[in-house]
Amino acid sequence: MAAVARTEERLAPAEPGQLAATWNRFKKHRLGLTGFATITLLVISVIVVPMVSPFAYDELDPEALVPDSRPGRGLEGNFSYKPAMWDAPLSGKMHYLGTDAVGRDNLTRLFQGGRISLMVGLVTTIIVVMIGTIVGSLAGFYGGWVDTILMRFVDLLLSLPILPVLLVISKMLDQSGALKNTLGRDAGTVATIVVVLSLFGWLGISRLVRGSILSLRSLDFVEATRALGASNRRIIMRHLMPNSLAPIIVAATLAVGDFIITESFLSFLGLGIQDPVPSWGNLLQGGQENAAFITNLNPTQDVRGYLILFPGFLILLTVLSINFIGDALRDALDPRLKM
Repeated sequence: MAAVARTEERLAPAEPGQLAATWNRFKKHRLGLTGFATITLLVISVIVVPMVSPFAYDELDPEALVPDSRPGRGLEGNFSYKPAMWDAPLSGKMHYLGTDAVGRDNLTRLFQGGRISLMVGLVTTIIVVMIGTIVGSLAGFYGGWVDTILMRFVDLLLSLPILPVLLVISKMLDQSGALKNTLGRDAGTVATIVVVLSLFGWLGISRLVRGSILSLRSLDFVEATRALGASNRRIIMRHLMPNSLAPIIVAATLAVGDFIITESFLSFLGLGIQDPVPSWGNLLQGGQENAAFITNLNPTQDVRGYLILFPGFLILLTVLSINFIGDALRDALDPRLKM
């Protein structure tokens, strides 16, 4: 009987690994799966559309600028621009969403702006997760004066009015031009907003990691590892941090959406990504002057009023999808929840 039991045990299918089990639980979350599919489609779109577009995001199309047809305006050298779908008569290139006031293709800039906004959200999240994880791990593991100093510093930063501080720092970095001179105008503009968002974005994650480390450091497996002679660095890096990944991953997922919204807000105020580099935030700011034209219900005749809706809708869709993914990951990474 023992031999039969051992044979049946060997023939039994192996239990799925942690990654497979997490994926199986994630697939049962319909909103999370929908959000994952949506964000994947958005990422593919912002990569592919600017690549296949016949226009560069900063390319000026002189055929899009035509003399103003209103009486007396064209004679004074004033120009208007194509507000709707328009095929340039000489090049044959189609402006599906028309052009902006200086003749740049709106469709290309919309998806190029998506590249910038998503990149800012992702890069900033990586930076703040690294900083927050290190600070939280040190505070939670060592405790004592290390915990007191680090957490009081976090409390000090959290007590500041974040939005006004971000506005001031963004303005100071932009006027100094240090990053623009080092990285170039376009890359420097993006780097400036990443630095601004990273200064305060790690505070919440550091507290989250600290709480997780505090609950883990007194468990038996940590004491056993210490008894075997493992250094504090090895205990933190090989045992405590990996066991804290679940809340970190969920927090990082939700942070991407938060940083996209914050970047869009700063850019909308003119203190974030600067023209000619597009982002969804400064496209919103540029489209607000045409909001009055939304009275024309046919966008193929006059798309100007709708230009403020496109980046706003993409921001909404992106952040909503990321939040759905975060909720699904929270449930999938917690084996105590029945899904």
